[in-house]
Amino acid sequence: MLYLIGRGLFRIIYTLCFRLQAFGQENVPADGAVVLCCNHISLWDPPLLGSPLERKVHFMAKAELFDIPVLGSAISKVGAFPVKRGGVSKESIRLAIQLLRDGKVMGVFPEGSRSNAGGMGKKGAASLALKAGAAVVPVAIIGNYKLFRKMKIVYGKPMDLSAYTGGSSEDLELATEAIMGAIRSLHASHSKA
Repeated sequence: MLYLIGRGLFRIIYTLCFRLQAFGQENVPADGAVVLCCNHISLWDPPLLGSPLERKVHFMAKAELFDIPVLGSAISKVGAFPVKRGGVSKESIRLAIQLLRDGKVMGVFPEGSRSNAGGMGKKGAASLALKAGAAVVPVAIIGNYKLFRKMKIVYGKPMDLSAYTGGSSEDLELATEAIMGAIRSLHASHSKA
């Protein structure tokens, strides 16, 4: 229930404050495991990634956030789970894979941090998707969260990563490059429009 309320509230905030336009929601499968792979520019990105969609999106969040009394409880109830600073724990990876095997949607920012925007992707998103057999949907956030300036979020078509199922480090590297390339391509093609 809290997720539905939050999603509705963020839809209003993003529409009124940032004139958000969302495209391609129909590209997100209506059921089954999905990993949404998105560029990362702001702390506002996680709720933006999920708010235009009807499906609930789960995220990994810094463990320290769960220690903040009200915030920790709230983000836990809306589908976030903790990850320790300095790397993803085996427990977090297991939980993410289990969520995907249960047919849920995970939101992942392959760049890892906002300071790496436009940089190299990390292999975690590809690894999760391949291990859980999840669909991968590239997503591009376009804009800068400036009040009353237009922003876009674009959901691309699910990617075929079947060529990278070997599980080797090279396969993960190539799958990650393919994901990052798809995100950049979405960003470039919709930035001009």
